[in-house]
Amino acid sequence: MPRGNETPAVVDRSRLAWVKSSASSSGTDANCVEVAAAEAFVAVRDSKDPGPMIVFSGTSWSAFVHSSADPRG
Repeated sequence: MPRGNETPAVVDRSRLAWVKSSASSSGTDANCVEVAAAEAFVAVRDSKDPGPMIVFSGTSWSAFVHSSADPRG
Protein backbone atom coordinates (compact mmCIF):
# COMPACT_ATOMS: atom_id res chain seq x y z
CA MET A 1 0.00 0.00 0.00
CA PRO A 2 1.41 3.41 -0.89
CA ARG A 3 2.53 5.61 1.97
CA GLY A 4 2.29 9.34 2.21
CA ASN A 5 0.02 12.11 3.43
CA GLU A 6 0.38 14.46 0.48
CA THR A 7 -0.86 14.36 -3.07
CA PRO A 8 1.78 15.34 -5.65
CA ALA A 9 1.13 18.52 -7.63
CA VAL A 10 2.54 16.94 -10.79
CA VAL A 11 2.36 13.27 -11.78
CA ASP A 12 4.56 11.76 -14.49
CA ARG A 13 1.97 9.65 -16.32
CA SER A 14 4.64 7.79 -18.29
CA ARG A 15 5.84 6.11 -15.08
CA LEU A 16 2.43 4.78 -14.03
CA ALA A 17 1.48 1.14 -14.58
CA TRP A 18 -2.31 1.02 -14.86
CA VAL A 19 -4.22 -2.07 -13.69
CA LYS A 20 -7.84 -2.96 -14.38
CA SER A 21 -9.76 -5.38 -12.17
CA SER A 22 -9.91 -8.93 -13.47
CA ALA A 23 -13.59 -8.87 -12.44
CA SER A 24 -14.31 -6.21 -15.07
CA SER A 25 -16.20 -7.34 -18.12
CA SER A 26 -14.29 -7.09 -21.36
CA GLY A 27 -17.18 -5.86 -23.51
CA THR A 28 -17.13 -2.51 -25.26
CA ASP A 29 -19.75 -1.10 -22.87
CA ALA A 30 -17.82 -2.14 -19.76
CA ASN A 31 -17.76 0.44 -16.98
CA CYS A 32 -14.45 0.18 -15.23
CA VAL A 33 -11.75 2.13 -13.49
CA GLU A 34 -8.02 1.56 -13.62
CA VAL A 35 -5.66 2.08 -10.70
CA ALA A 36 -1.95 2.89 -10.69
CA ALA A 37 -0.09 2.71 -7.38
CA ALA A 38 3.13 4.64 -6.86
CA GLU A 39 5.32 4.82 -3.77
CA ALA A 40 3.40 7.67 -2.12
CA PHE A 41 0.08 7.93 -3.98
CA VAL A 42 -2.59 6.13 -6.00
CA ALA A 43 -4.07 7.39 -9.26
CA VAL A 44 -7.50 6.34 -10.55
CA ARG A 45 -8.97 6.87 -14.03
CA ASP A 46 -11.86 5.76 -16.23
CA SER A 47 -10.71 2.97 -18.53
CA LYS A 48 -12.83 4.32 -21.41
CA ASP A 49 -11.48 7.89 -21.05
CA PRO A 50 -7.90 7.56 -19.77
CA GLY A 51 -7.11 11.29 -19.95
CA PRO A 52 -8.31 12.68 -16.61
CA MET A 53 -7.34 11.01 -13.34
CA ILE A 54 -7.89 11.46 -9.63
CA VAL A 55 -4.83 11.24 -7.39
CA PHE A 56 -5.10 10.15 -3.76
CA SER A 57 -2.42 10.32 -1.10
CA GLY A 58 -1.42 6.89 0.18
CA THR A 59 -3.09 7.66 3.52
CA SER A 60 -6.37 8.70 1.88
CA TRP A 61 -6.41 5.66 -0.41
CA SER A 62 -5.76 3.32 2.50
CA ALA A 63 -8.63 4.87 4.49
CA PHE A 64 -10.94 4.55 1.46
CA VAL A 65 -10.07 0.88 0.87
CA HIS A 66 -10.49 -0.02 4.55
CA SER A 67 -13.81 1.81 4.90
CA SER A 68 -15.11 0.23 1.68
CA ALA A 69 -14.27 -3.25 2.91
CA ASP A 70 -15.86 -2.74 6.34
CA PRO A 71 -19.56 -3.77 6.22
CA ARG A 72 -20.29 -1.46 9.17
CA GLY A 73 -19.20 1.56 7.10
